[in-house]
Amino acid sequence: MIELDGLTKRFGNKIAVDRLSCSVRPGMVTGFLGPNGAGKSTTMRMMLDLDNPTSGSVRIDGKHYRDLEEPLKYIGALLDAKSMHGGRSAYNNLLCLAQSNRIPESRVAEVLDTVGLSAVARKKSKGFSLGMSQRLGIAAALLGDPQVLLFDEPVNGLDPEGIHWIRNLMKALAAEGRTIFVSSHLMSEMALTADHLIVIGQGRLLADTSMADFIHRNSRSYVRLRSPQQERLRDALHEEGLIVVETGNGTLEIDGATTEALGELAARHQIVLHELSSQRASLEEAFMQMTADSVEYHAHSELSEAPPPVAPHWGDEWNQQTAARTAGNGTPGVPGTSGTGKGA
Repeated sequence: MIELDGLTKRFGNKIAVDRLSCSVRPGMVTGFLGPNGAGKSTTMRMMLDLDNPTSGSVRIDGKHYRDLEEPLKYIGALLDAKSMHGGRSAYNNLLCLAQSNRIPESRVAEVLDTVGLSAVARKKSKGFSLGMSQRLGIAAALLGDPQVLLFDEPVNGLDPEGIHWIRNLMKALAAEGRTIFVSSHLMSEMALTADHLIVIGQGRLLADTSMADFIHRNSRSYVRLRSPQQERLRDALHEEGLIVVETGNGTLEIDGATTEALGELAARHQIVLHELSSQRASLEEAFMQMTADSVEYHAHSELSEAPPPVAPHWGDEWNQQTAARTAGNGTPGVPGTSGTGKGA
C-alpha cells in the first residue's frame, strides 16, 4: 500500500503538489490522472525520494522509501525508459541493480524473458528503440519481485501487441494482491486497465473513486433513438415533456428516461425504431469534464485471467534495426539518446 499524507511540494512560489492525501490499495490497478502540470510526475518522484517534499509524507507499506534497505524488493518503478546506462547491455544493467539489492542473478534472466528481451539481452541498451527501452524499464521494476509497482506512461512506445501485453501484466500482478499505480495520458487504455482512479488538478486531489463511479458522476447519460418516423417520434417525446436533442445525423438524444420507457412510448404510438440504446460518456469525456477548471494551458481551436503473459521476443526487431543502420553508406551510426546511467 502507498499512503500519502498532506504531501506538498513547492518550487519557489509555485505549488506543484498541494496537501495531497490518499491511499493506493493493493489488489487493484489504480490509475493516476491529471492534466499536464497537475503534479503527477512530482508526486511519483516524491514516492521514490527523488524529490523531497516541502511538507507531508509518503509511506510504502508503512515505511519511508529512504528506510528501505533493499528498496527493489519493496517497490519497483518505471519513470524514465531511457534511464539505463546506454553503454551496458540489457543483462548487465539489470545485473548491477540485482547485485546492489541482493537479488539472485537468476532473476535477471527471468525478467528479461518475461518482457520479451531475452534475444537482445547482451546488446547495449543505447541501440534500443523506445518500445524496447520501455520493456527494459519494466524488467527493472519487476526485478525484486516487489509488492508495490509504479508505472509512469508504461505503454509509451509500445506497439498494439505490447500495449495488450502490459495491460494484461498489470491486471495479473494486481490479481496477485500487489499494489499497482499507473499514470497515463491514454484514456482509452486507462479505461481498459484501471479499477480505481486518483485524479489531481493543480496539485490538489479532485477524485479518489472507482472507475465506474468516476464516469457516472462526471458524465451525462442519455438514450439514443433513431427512427424512419423521426418527426412523429419527436412530437411524441415532446408530448411527454421530455427534452430532445437532435444530433443532425438522424438520431435523437433524450435525457431523463430509460430505454424501457422510451421503447414502450414508441410502441404505443406505433413508431418503428431502428435504434434504441443507452449511452454514457467515455472516461476521456468524464475526465475533461472533471478537470476543465484545472488545465494549466488552454488552447483555442478554430473548429467547433491467466498468469502474466510472456511478451513476444525482440530478436527480429533488433536485426531489422541493425540492417537499417548499416545499409546505404555503411555507416554504423546508432540512433536515439543514450541513458543517463541512473540506477547503474
